[in-house]
Amino acid sequence: MASLTSKDDELVMKLLHYFITEGNYTPIVLHGANNEIWLENFDNDYKIIRIVSNYIHNNEQFQVDMFKTKQIMHSISKKTLSPSINTLSLFINLGDNVEIKKIDIDDNIMCADIKKISDLKKYSFITEIFPDIIAKTKFSEKGMELFAKITGDITAKTEINAKKAEDVFKPKKPYITYGILLINFIIFIVTTIFNIKNGNGVIESLFGNSKAALKIFGGLEPSLVKAGGYYRLITSAFNHVGLFHLLFNSYALYVIGSQLESYIGKLKFLVVYLFSAILGNILSMAFVSGWSAGASGAIFGLLGALLYFGYHYRVYLGTVIKSQIIPLIVINLTIGFLVNEINNVAHIGGLIAGYLSLQALGVKYKSTKTDKTNGLILLTIYIAFLIYIAFFR
Repeated sequence: MASLTSKDDELVMKLLHYFITEGNYTPIVLHGANNEIWLENFDNDYKIIRIVSNYIHNNEQFQVDMFKTKQIMHSISKKTLSPSINTLSLFINLGDNVEIKKIDIDDNIMCADIKKISDLKKYSFITEIFPDIIAKTKFSEKGMELFAKITGDITAKTEINAKKAEDVFKPKKPYITYGILLINFIIFIVTTIFNIKNGNGVIESLFGNSKAALKIFGGLEPSLVKAGGYYRLITSAFNHVGLFHLLFNSYALYVIGSQLESYIGKLKFLVVYLFSAILGNILSMAFVSGWSAGASGAIFGLLGALLYFGYHYRVYLGTVIKSQIIPLIVINLTIGFLVNEINNVAHIGGLIAGYLSLQALGVKYKSTKTDKTNGLILLTIYIAFLIYIAFFR
């Protein structure tokens, strides 16, 4: 069995240094993966990098390694909601009897036999994705000085990444969410008092809302909007038809809104909420006649934004998105299709608006200018489409 030499250790350290400090990869902790290092960056073409120092002396052992790799990739795919994970496996201790090209390798797994840094030139599928990898793995330091520099740089980069994650995920007071909840309750109290003063019973006023109140306090009615009452596209999101309607939406807003506001920040949260409310209502105008009100379209927009955020931070939220957020969306949309009184069109409109709004605004530390530009273009097209079908069709 071939053992690692100091040159092998140096090669591993240089590769680690490059992928962590230059490629923004982070280590994955895996149980049972001995003599190999797994790194992830889901924003790169190769989402997974494997650096394998385990000695593999024949093709049969290599096939076993590929089988185990696919098993682990399948597990990561399920956790991160990624149907396809391109993986680069770098073998630094591969036996002479192993012929990678003659072995059936999954299309998502690219393999390379690397004994020294210059071997990277042999593989265009590496240098095309990482064109500076050879230049960035040259060091003037030797021996312990090289080890100290590499470990120091990796530690510094890891600390920066940890601070970024802490900045995003540390709990923050959701003041915008609290403010929206307060406005909803104030408007409900005012409309309830209005209904009682206009001859409606207390119970009737608490668990319903009159057309007169909706008209005065900004409920959504397509003909009134088209007549110039465009403010109703937003004010209707703060009106509710009865106490149960208010309490249900308030609970959903508190649970979803407080989390999303903490993740993306107050200003972005407010923009997403208002855009989702407005665009959900515009889509509703195209298909739903009569009065409607409520914050559910905006809340579905928050779910859409949470999906987009979760996609970029799926290493942290993949399980939550899969087990909680997606089922919540599916269940509520299904209920909306089954219950006539629920304005599911506004829900769908808000869901799409929330997703596209956050794409245009960007996710901190993750979104590129291209991502935000594409989001802005898609959001603009979506707005134009909704205006056309609601006002000009």
